[in-house]
Amino acid sequence: MQERTNVGQRVTGPWRIFVINPGSTSTKVSLFEKGACVFDTDVFHDSPTLRALGTINDQLDYRMEVLDDFLATNGIDLTGVNAVVGRGGGCYPVESGIYAIDDRLVADTRACKGGLYHASMLGVQMAQRVHERYSGIALMVNPPIVDELCDEARITGVRGVYRKAVSHALNLKAVARHHCEEQGISYQDHNFIVCHIDGGISITAHRHGHMVDGNDAGGGEGPFTPTRMGSMAVTDVLHYLYGKKPEEIQALCSQAGGLSSWFGTSNSDQVHALVEAGDPLAARVWSAMVYQTCKWIASMAAVLEGRVDAILLTGGLLRFDDVVQGVRDRCGWIAPIYVYPGEFEQQAMAQAACDVLSGAVEPRVYPGAPVWQGFAEN
Repeated sequence: MQERTNVGQRVTGPWRIFVINPGSTSTKVSLFEKGACVFDTDVFHDSPTLRALGTINDQLDYRMEVLDDFLATNGIDLTGVNAVVGRGGGCYPVESGIYAIDDRLVADTRACKGGLYHASMLGVQMAQRVHERYSGIALMVNPPIVDELCDEARITGVRGVYRKAVSHALNLKAVARHHCEEQGISYQDHNFIVCHIDGGISITAHRHGHMVDGNDAGGGEGPFTPTRMGSMAVTDVLHYLYGKKPEEIQALCSQAGGLSSWFGTSNSDQVHALVEAGDPLAARVWSAMVYQTCKWIASMAAVLEGRVDAILLTGGLLRFDDVVQGVRDRCGWIAPIYVYPGEFEQQAMAQAACDVLSGAVEPRVYPGAPVWQGFAEN
């Protein structure tokens, strides 16, 4: 079974809310007014261009220029905006929820205290700059380092080294909750495999409202993607990466791996055009990306002991029918598959701001320490 459903652009509340969402290959900004998205743009940045700027923190001024151009081009004055929401990332791992952006959160994000080196770390930095310029509350919602892992998922074969929870948590949680609302069921009472398939790929197991396992999407684990190298044997990693600079290795995990390594670009439309034109290399690599995605989906079925109520697919690469068909062919036996094309992070962040502005939710204070701090026997 497969259903295609689009989540609307409306949110509840009369406020003006500005949303900033830096991704590995784009900066997306949206303005919500009186419950509707009135401006929305997604500017693509080819990964070689971003790498030339230096570190991700070094991209801050460039990304702010993109933002300023958007505001000027569309004649948008943010004076009096009620809330600015930035996608978070890179700070210490936290519980899921809404957080007030403060100096400690920004500093820990810039310092990659949580070990996530990804463009999302620019979200809170950009939101703070906009907040300082235009006022309004500044918030972070379900950053990529949301940590709800079960104990078994943390352990590796090296004592003292633990797996990290890094995923597109914002979109994954938003799609899971939307699916449950649409079906009239409770997120806390069901099990799902939820997959974000785009420039990065997150494949996660959700048990009764908690994201208990998944690939470390920011650390290069899982299927390779348009920008990330994916899992490789340690011996192959040592052979290929030995002697390379740390920045080169990090780039392969987050920007220069995957399709970018194979074709010199992370632009999926360009690579898929080669597939459609019959290019044998492009067809083989693209097929392998889908194949590896399916392998990781099946592994999450084992995490949930086969009790999977649905597989939920979301993300930009679902615009290609062969991606959806590939998952359906290889994983349709696990559970019903529901397809939510695109991503719904902007709406989720805007709705979170509405919940805070209405008084329904009190934003959390960033604790400045990881939510999980080891096992007692450490």
